Amino acid sequence: MAAKSNAMRKSETAPEPLSPPKSAAQLDRLIHERLRLGILSALAAEKSLTFSELKTLLGSTDGNLSVHARKLEDANYVICEKGFDGRVPRSEYRITPAGRKALEKYLDHMEALIRIARESM
Repeated sequence: MAAKSNAMRKSETAPEPLSPPKSAAQLDRLIHERLRLGILSALAAEKSLTFSELKTLLGSTDGNLSVHARKLEDANYVICEKGFDGRVPRSEYRITPAGRKALEKYLDHMEALIRIARESM
């Protein structure tokens, strides 16, 4: 009988595991990194931003921003058009439809996790 009551208590107090779309382990790791999330969020709010604008907005170094922007480019989440403004090189970034869709999915996922966390408090 004691085994039965322990099992009953365990099932009553154990939180339900998160369902697959709400599991934190299934977050898009590419977007979840702070700087990449910042890049995508900034580009979702603007038509386009230059490298310098992103750098200032996100408080990043050239190297750090360059590495993370490249990862987003490789995933086809952003595009970068390089050119010149007079003699000064200019890199302009835009979010792609795939990047916008991935960001929306990520945000929906985070909202579901937040909702679950608040409901369990």
